[in-house]
Amino acid sequence: MPWSDSLYSIKRHGLTLTNCDSEPVQMPGCIQAHGAMLVLRLSDLTILQASENTFEHLGIRPAQLLGQAVANVVGAGNATQLHEVIYNDRVECNPLYVFTLPKNETHVELDVCVHTIEGVVVLEFEAASRDQSYTDDIFTQVRSAVCRLQAANSVREFCQHTAEEVRRMTGLDRVMVYRFHADNHGEVFAESKNDDLAPWLGLHYPESDIPKPAREIFKRIWIRPLPNAAALLAELVPLANPDTGRPLNMTHCALRGASVMYTDYLSNMGVAASLTMPILIEGELWGLIACHHYTPTHFPSQTRAACEFLAQVASLQLKSAEQREQLVYRLKLEGVHQQLVAKAAQQGDLMALSDSQPSLLDAMDAGGAALYHMDRWCCAGNTPDVTQLDALAEWLNQRPEFDSDTRPVFVTNALSSEYPAGAEFANIASGVLAVRLSRLRRKLILWFRPETIQSVNWAGDPNEKLLVQGPLGSRLTPRRSFELFVESVRERAVPWSSMEIDSALRLRLLVMELVISRAERLAELNEDLSNSNEELDAFAYVASHDLKEPLRGIHRYAYQLLEGAQVLDAENRQRVENLMRLTVRMDSLLDSLLHFSRVGRTNLEFETVDLNEILEEALEMIGVRRTENSCTIDLPRKLPVIQCDPIRVREIFSNLISNALKYTHKDCPRIEIGYLTPNESTAPPTAPIEANGHTVFYVRDDGIGIEPRHFEQIFRMFKRLHGRDEFGGGVGAGLTVVKKVVQRHGGKIWLDSTVGVGSTFYFTLPSASENAL
Repeated sequence: MPWSDSLYSIKRHGLTLTNCDSEPVQMPGCIQAHGAMLVLRLSDLTILQASENTFEHLGIRPAQLLGQAVANVVGAGNATQLHEVIYNDRVECNPLYVFTLPKNETHVELDVCVHTIEGVVVLEFEAASRDQSYTDDIFTQVRSAVCRLQAANSVREFCQHTAEEVRRMTGLDRVMVYRFHADNHGEVFAESKNDDLAPWLGLHYPESDIPKPAREIFKRIWIRPLPNAAALLAELVPLANPDTGRPLNMTHCALRGASVMYTDYLSNMGVAASLTMPILIEGELWGLIACHHYTPTHFPSQTRAACEFLAQVASLQLKSAEQREQLVYRLKLEGVHQQLVAKAAQQGDLMALSDSQPSLLDAMDAGGAALYHMDRWCCAGNTPDVTQLDALAEWLNQRPEFDSDTRPVFVTNALSSEYPAGAEFANIASGVLAVRLSRLRRKLILWFRPETIQSVNWAGDPNEKLLVQGPLGSRLTPRRSFELFVESVRERAVPWSSMEIDSALRLRLLVMELVISRAERLAELNEDLSNSNEELDAFAYVASHDLKEPLRGIHRYAYQLLEGAQVLDAENRQRVENLMRLTVRMDSLLDSLLHFSRVGRTNLEFETVDLNEILEEALEMIGVRRTENSCTIDLPRKLPVIQCDPIRVREIFSNLISNALKYTHKDCPRIEIGYLTPNESTAPPTAPIEANGHTVFYVRDDGIGIEPRHFEQIFRMFKRLHGRDEFGGGVGAGLTVVKKVVQRHGGKIWLDSTVGVGSTFYFTLPSASENAL
């Protein structure tokens, strides 16, 4: 530091600064020259320090004041009153008006304020300006101003009222409400000004324009007057307290000298005077009420008191205004949440959250939203593509935030700073708010905000550091002009508020409650369905078994009638033959029904089997030998060894191969039997979601094919697409049995077919433990 003895003075060192963050603004060593200052020892009110301009204001030079009792300056009566105020009122870091020093031949009438700090008493003398009528008018204005603030319906309206009321009370040229953002850069949030001035509303300023030391001071004081930015300064004599050797802490002094950095800054804007009040919420600096005047002025003590009071009221009421605004937003979001969950419950599908109105996009102030459910993405608004979403989800699922039992949420307004691949889609997803619905299934809800490619109006280039050569060397000064510099905030979005984060977590709980409720309901339905299926299987078995005996009797009597009755004419004989044929068909149907019921009733017996052997047994059962020329059986590769019920799986192959041989017009049909593993890139067409991650077996033929409209019908019991005697006849139970066996193994069966080209039947056996040979 240039002040090697730890004593700083703006007059001595202000021109040598190269970084305003290093300036000891709380101990400037100087005061504004329009007033005078005395520093007293607390124990006996002896003068320890005096401003160098005391002769101009008190008619006594500093050297004559040092070591004197304060009563010699203000009189015995005022000294007694001062003593009472110091020891009876709260004056520690709290300046209070104590008395007015009458006018005499050496000075004008002076108002005197007192406060104590760090063991000393500080007296500030300023020209008096007390007018009772003016005081009464200020009181009326303050009362009216408070009423207007209470009537504001939004934070912006509240701030606009604040700017207008302060300007009405002070008569200053421009009053702004300056709001600090999360990164400490500032924005002119509200403004009241003379008509002939250029508007600054909406302008943004870099953090360095109000450095951290200045921001810290505004957390401790309620008003900062500067009636003449270009006026001379008066230094304290001596700079150090003779009792302690330390400089005076002027944080709470109205006369505290202003930094050269600040006065130059005002000069660059053409501002001659300023008055600044902080807006504090729970001790944190939310913003400033910044007042500018373009000619030097005077701030009467009544005006300063009124502005200070209004700043305190604004600080208290702004929190309520923010809470009201957030409450309206929160109620809107919760209303949308209730509609979303109700619609999802009604449709029985979480996809209703994003593919209907309202959607997830209405549940948050965002540019896009995405839901990952049932192994697929459902999106609303502007979102990354599916490949980008998959990669982002994989990264998100590794985040430690999701390990929290109470707040499993990931939040960022600058995704690319943590996830570099996010730079590819920063234009639509720089901000991400993500909640996870399930740890096991990786269900996610994501909201996206685009980067703020809005034109942010900075007061000059925030990266510019214009160095100007001064009499004591180079110094960093504020920018010399305020030409608009438009900076796009790249790869950074508007931050998510705590209320929005809490809202996303509440929606997560609602969705999870819905999922749990539906899971419980499905469990009940599955139990009822299982019971019904068991009862139905039992009924089918009993009914088909009991019906076979009378059916055999009918067939036997019909046969006897046909053999023993020679008198039957041709017509009646034909009728008896038809009766016998129908009983045979009925017997086949009952056999199929009995077989189907046994498939559903008998327990599966899992074994480790080689599917190649099962296939050979199935071919032998249907009378097909691979060495014959009646058909071509093609295996692209050997089938795997799996855990399954060999009898039932053999039935799958025998039925599918039989159908392939039956439904064809070719003399030598070709049948391909194979499988696809989960890691193979060639996925079977129209595969259901449940098939993902499982080995898919298939039987492909070059037969007559099946129209898509019949894909569901062919699996129904006794359903045939052709005449009774076409393609070798049959009762239409084979595919029904195949589907039942596949389902008993926990699998799915589906097909792909083209009329005149052929069909491919696909199926999975998830209960099997698959180990490819």
